[in-house]
Amino acid sequence: MRPRSYFIFKKLFIRLIVWTRKLSEAKMMLLFAVVVGLGSGFAAVLLKVFISLIHKLIMPTLEGHSFNILYLVYPGIGMFISFLLLKFVIKDDIGHGVTKVLLSLSKKKSRIKAHNTWSSVLTSAITIGFGGSVGTEAPIVYAGAAIGSNIARAFGLSYKNMTILLGCGAAGGLAGIFKAPMAGILFTLEILLFNISMSSIIPFLASTITATVVSYAFLGNAVSIGNQVDPFLMNSIPLYLLLGVFCGFVSLYFTRTTIRLEDKIKLIKNPYIKWAICSSALGLLVFLFPPLFGEGYESLSFLLQGDVSKAAGITIFGTLLSKAWVVPLFFTLALLLKVFSMSFTNAGGGVGGTFGPTLIVGGIAGFVLARIINLIGIAEVSECNFALVGMAGLMSGVMQAPMTAIFLIAEITGGYSLFMPLIITSTISYATIHSIEPYSIYTKRIAKMGALLTHDSDQSVLTLLNTCDLVEKKFIKVNLDDTLGDLVKAVSVSVRNIFPVVDKKGRFQGYILLDDIRKVMFDSSLYDKVYVYSLMKNAPAKVNINDSMESVMHKFETTEAWNLPVVDEDNKYLGFVSKSRIFSKYREKLHFVSHN
Repeated sequence: MRPRSYFIFKKLFIRLIVWTRKLSEAKMMLLFAVVVGLGSGFAAVLLKVFISLIHKLIMPTLEGHSFNILYLVYPGIGMFISFLLLKFVIKDDIGHGVTKVLLSLSKKKSRIKAHNTWSSVLTSAITIGFGGSVGTEAPIVYAGAAIGSNIARAFGLSYKNMTILLGCGAAGGLAGIFKAPMAGILFTLEILLFNISMSSIIPFLASTITATVVSYAFLGNAVSIGNQVDPFLMNSIPLYLLLGVFCGFVSLYFTRTTIRLEDKIKLIKNPYIKWAICSSALGLLVFLFPPLFGEGYESLSFLLQGDVSKAAGITIFGTLLSKAWVVPLFFTLALLLKVFSMSFTNAGGGVGGTFGPTLIVGGIAGFVLARIINLIGIAEVSECNFALVGMAGLMSGVMQAPMTAIFLIAEITGGYSLFMPLIITSTISYATIHSIEPYSIYTKRIAKMGALLTHDSDQSVLTLLNTCDLVEKKFIKVNLDDTLGDLVKAVSVSVRNIFPVVDKKGRFQGYILLDDIRKVMFDSSLYDKVYVYSLMKNAPAKVNINDSMESVMHKFETTEAWNLPVVDEDNKYLGFVSKSRIFSKYREKLHFVSHN
């Protein structure tokens, strides 16, 4: 028997739903956006607090020793705890949060499981707190999007409004974790959603501002990453152009190496062996290069403040770092190996994103290039400025989102005086990688599946259509061994002119058109002599229920058919899909994409 409090809560919830239905749509969405912003902001604060608590617990055991064996152990412990939670408690794959949000937009009607409102926060906090070399941003985007999606579902909102609130949650999560409201909006517009109207921008603004206020209230007013900005000099523009090209190629290395590493590690089927290999490799990397421990923002802050020795941490290479050329060599290795440490963390059972590592690698890339220029004597450049601008350059290249990169770096570092080099480097980096690699790290895999929303309206509409929603089932099936008499009986009660033919196990064998049997169907002398298998024809193509709409449309174009049979993985008949139904649904979705 349920407690009395349950019924009281249910009654209040129903009254709340009734009250919200009385509001205009604009007011209702503004209210929900603020609620989603509050939820996303608190989730971001909790994630930061959890990581800080774990750090306070373990950091005293790591300080003051250049040869500390615990660097080899702690990251693996965090990964193993997260792995156990995922396997036995959550029972779901929640890695690569931004990619999962993209898939929910394109394939799952903006629906995200309720557990993602907390599971990403908990597991990523444990992973990063113990030294996992990943970022908090993807998990908080996933958690925020889940908050928006589930609030919309709870109140029975439409698909359009559910999608908007999902975007509000993602934007709010990023804004809360970075205290960067504009970056949160731009991230959502550039990477998650497209063709947003001005009326839909208002909920995004409300959500990001609310989440940022929550973050400021609990985490203080300081910028997310401390830095020392030097004056920008116009004669350094050519060097920022060079930094843009450099960041573009580093972005290419980051993206392709990450994908290849993850694909190779996936070949290890036993999860415990996979964890053992990944945790051992990660522990060794962190032991050799302390900047790879955890998110790495502390080390990055020291670089941005010009304190190279603190940025390197207490390392076994400490005595060598006094030599001029060893410093750029050390940080170049850290840059290259950050991709490996990130991949080992995610593949070994940890939960985290590539967003944070992108910033770390970008900051190191800018510093390394500036230090090399200064050592060679080509020019005298600000290493702090190059490190800060490099963060934007790499984010622009890896995520292929230059506007997000520009505003995020300006907001989280307070480096607004460097707007011009931020724009120059981000634009050049984006142009450099986009000419070689058309997809961002988030979209590279799902692009191959044809499940990717793009800035093109036609492609976005096709992506929003699901094959399973377009299947028509009001066709009378006939068996392969039926006679013409049996077929005539089916014709007499059918309202369609297509008759799918199946075998005894329900597997699709072909179909019969009414026009093809008109000459024989009225000759009763043939009813027991002619069989269905002699009358049927093969389908020009078959649609699998899991095919993307882009694949379905390609089959229609190549066959010039108007109707195609739909089957499952075992070739069992499910129904037909028609061009006319696709066009009808296309017009409905086009209205949504154009007016959202």
